[in-house]
Amino acid sequence: MKPFDFVNAINISKKDLIRTSDPSSVAEKAYIPFITNRALSYFQDTIKHANLANMFNNIDNLLQNDYYLNSIRVSKRFSKWSKHVEDDKILCIQEYYKVNYARALDYSKVLTKEHIDLIKTKITKGGNHVQSESASGGDVKES
Repeated sequence: MKPFDFVNAINISKKDLIRTSDPSSVAEKAYIPFITNRALSYFQDTIKHANLANMFNNIDNLLQNDYYLNSIRVSKRFSKWSKHVEDDKILCIQEYYKVNYARALDYSKVLTKEHIDLIKTKITKGGNHVQSESASGGDVKES
């Protein structure tokens, strides 16, 4: 049983998957409150229910599932989950100043485009354009 099966049961079928499954203890362990709360927090009509469930996060999985089944109206709710987007500018600032992501975001608000371009050129790691043969005393070759 997958965690999104519970979300679909809450939104569409209203079938109690925990009580109707053969070993109900296995189904109750498969219910992950975080994923259910996150999935229901993307919609205007269910965000208050998800917030309330987050406030009472110490209740049993069965009770939380019962709350959702009996309080949320049937509707087809589908949304893509927001994902973290890597920003090249922030990664360069992190590497240059040796700071974490949040601090690099603060730095990016202060730095100008010229400063960021300068940082990008300073942290650019080598390439294969020029190789030197200093060990053998030879000349510089271009590849």
